[in-house]
Amino acid sequence: MSNPNLVALSEAGVSIWLDDLSRERLKSGNLAELVATKNVVGVTTNPTIFAGALSKGESYDEQVRELAARGASTEATVKEITTTDVRTACDLFRDVYASTDGVDGRVSLEVDPRLAGDTDATIAEALDLWKTVDRPNLMVKIPATVEGIPAITKVLAEGVSVNVTLIFSTERYRHVMDAFIAGLEQAKANGHDLSTIHSVASFFVSRVDTEIDKRIEKLGTPEAQALRGQAAIANARLAYAAYEEVFAGERWEALVADGARAQRPLWASTGVKDPSYSDTRYVDELVVENVVNTMPEKTLDAVADHGNVVGDTVTGGADEAQEVFDSLAQAGIDIDDVFVVLETEGVEKFEKSWEELLETVTGQLDKAKG
Repeated sequence: MSNPNLVALSEAGVSIWLDDLSRERLKSGNLAELVATKNVVGVTTNPTIFAGALSKGESYDEQVRELAARGASTEATVKEITTTDVRTACDLFRDVYASTDGVDGRVSLEVDPRLAGDTDATIAEALDLWKTVDRPNLMVKIPATVEGIPAITKVLAEGVSVNVTLIFSTERYRHVMDAFIAGLEQAKANGHDLSTIHSVASFFVSRVDTEIDKRIEKLGTPEAQALRGQAAIANARLAYAAYEEVFAGERWEALVADGARAQRPLWASTGVKDPSYSDTRYVDELVVENVVNTMPEKTLDAVADHGNVVGDTVTGGADEAQEVFDSLAQAGIDIDDVFVVLETEGVEKFEKSWEELLETVTGQLDKAKG
């Protein structure tokens, strides 16, 4: 039976995606159960998720042994394992994909994060992953770094659905939306059916509060302290206002006539890091039509148990949100620096997880070879 809080969230226009995937979830039927009982209509993955999945349990042992016997390299094994999980999840979500006309039922798989500074390598890897997984409901994840922006356009132009990840500022988000529209314009010129190309823009939430709150504590002034915990939600609301503006423009409308679907904002990093905050705040406070909220299972359970879904909590909040940022600047917070630090750390964290993943798999291959 579906949960009333999660039903209310879905009915308010928020697509609930799970921010986790593992062989164990797939084999045990846990993911299928979340689809049936918790309104989950998609899955996102990242290098940290796969590093965690592979480091525990025995679900991957058999496949690792087979790959070891074939003499597969660490890199080839990682690709085989991750694409197998993602392909299986894509198949599990095929009914959702069909019933939502391709809007949901999506599974995201990230390009190697070590390529975040290399446009051409990112394009090549994204197209290769699309081909390898070979499922229409895949979304290839590309980071919104300066070098990632042209890659987003090029990959969309090839008819590939893209999840743009690691977006922290509204300014960078505008570049992402521009890259998306340019990608669809090129896809149209390349003869692709625009109605089949989907995209989401993953706007990171909790990390913004974590970084700004840390700086507020350092400043220690009453003016700064009064702004604690306000930045992340304000930032996301400004992003949504930018989304409304861009996807009401003439350039976009010309593509709608050819079947194009808007690139939805996706609230990522919605697990609460600070225990003094409500554990459902990055869900309750960001309810609005036509967005995705990708949650770790702990957050999903918290929303199901005691979420407070009261309808749209975003529209019309941009002016107030801007005031928060104006006040933060006045209090001495260097907002531009915050976003630079967050993006750099975001890429580094995923790189570190990727290295851990490679290390784990190397160990497992060696063990399998005896």
